[in-house]
Amino acid sequence: MSDYEVLFNKAKAFHGHVCPGIVLGTRLTIAGMRELGMNPHEPQHNLIVYMEIDRCGADAVQAITGCSLGHRSLKHKDFGKFAATFVDLTTKKAVRVAVHEKNRAEHDKLDRKDLIRLLGECPESEILKIERVTIDIPEDDIPGFPHGKAICSVCGEQVMDNRHIMAGGKPVCKNCGTKSYYTVL
Repeated sequence: MSDYEVLFNKAKAFHGHVCPGIVLGTRLTIAGMRELGMNPHEPQHNLIVYMEIDRCGADAVQAITGCSLGHRSLKHKDFGKFAATFVDLTTKKAVRVAVHEKNRAEHDKLDRKDLIRLLGECPESEILKIERVTIDIPEDDIPGFPHGKAICSVCGEQVMDNRHIMAGGKPVCKNCGTKSYYTVL
């Protein structure tokens, strides 16, 4: 079995089914880790991945890298782009890998099964754009124990990693201090 097939099967098992996003997520993860000189078959404790979309490919990245939100090594940046930036915390090297299908119009004409096969087999240069980048990771985003904690003066909930804001000289969570994504009934 090829390296791609082993990692693709790992991503497929984690996600629960096969789709173009799992294929592309597998391909971009392989490329990102290769560019950093990391082995995707070994645990990577010094890797952070910034995922720019919350779709199927994110599961492939998580399954292959072992990075996760709970470990604070997988970060979600909601840009709606099928891209990820891989950062080696030891060397500070970073690479951004984005899906950039040069033949997208052609690919859209294929049925799902043929598209999945084609995306798995076509040359990397036809589907991915790889860029060396720099990234400044705030101390509060580094994996490990929380760096700062505050209690919201409005709702009383704890806010970790200095994610609170100050309002009237008091700590306030972002839900209470700005527009929340939910409304209490």
